[in-house]
Amino acid sequence: MVRSLWTAATGMIAQQTNVDTIANNLANVNTQGYKTQVNEFKSLLYQTIQTETTSANGENKPTSAQVGLGVRNASITSVFTQGNLIASESDTAFAIDGKGFFAVRGEDGNTYYTRNGNLQFSLATNGNMLATTDGLPVLSTTGNPIIINSNYIVSNITVGKDGSLYYPDANENLQPMGITIGVFQFSNPNGLEKMGDSLYAQTAASGAAINEATNNAVERSSVVQGYLEGSNVQVVDEMVNMIVAQRAYELNSKAITASDEMLQQANNLRR
Repeated sequence: MVRSLWTAATGMIAQQTNVDTIANNLANVNTQGYKTQVNEFKSLLYQTIQTETTSANGENKPTSAQVGLGVRNASITSVFTQGNLIASESDTAFAIDGKGFFAVRGEDGNTYYTRNGNLQFSLATNGNMLATTDGLPVLSTTGNPIIINSNYIVSNITVGKDGSLYYPDANENLQPMGITIGVFQFSNPNGLEKMGDSLYAQTAASGAAINEATNNAVERSSVVQGYLEGSNVQVVDEMVNMIVAQRAYELNSKAITASDEMLQQANNLRR
């Protein structure tokens, strides 16, 4: 009976983490580029009560008797499906249609990756720099910050589907500027480390970043100007998952209550 108390307790802890994950998904339903997260569980150790060869008459048994000792969270994985494209009036709003990520330079000098294309031009020493809303420089395909000469009017800059920047000449014909927004992929995006602020960090599990501009072995993503990628959170599904998690938590709580009542009755037998 004590074993059932601890087993049910592990279930309550696991379901609490499940509810926390679902709540985080719902909280980020309007976050650009957010990818919904899913809890995965695994069973704990099993205790063998009777072996396959044990029976009351000493005969062989086809199966053994084992009791599980609970559950734990195995992982919390992100689902990298495409989010809806939402129209934006900003000239520096970019959505990625595909598996790619934008690359940004963090304050610590390291490179991070994001699906949030809500960008803007900010003043830099040599002109105007394309950056995130937090001021982090967006990197080009060469890995350098994208800095536009101050002679250019940034509102007239157009970005093609491959991320290339264009500027109209005197005849209003678009001319390439020789700069391309970097788009990168990963062999295992679930291996990326979540850093907050919609940023991901490369890890050994994710593999090295694959530059779509220089690697023809991957399917290239499209950069769509004037749109932002919304989160892929399905509110109805998350609400159903929340109800299921709450019921599972409640059932584990009732299992603890039942075990407590059985222990109380066993203690009263000696009276």
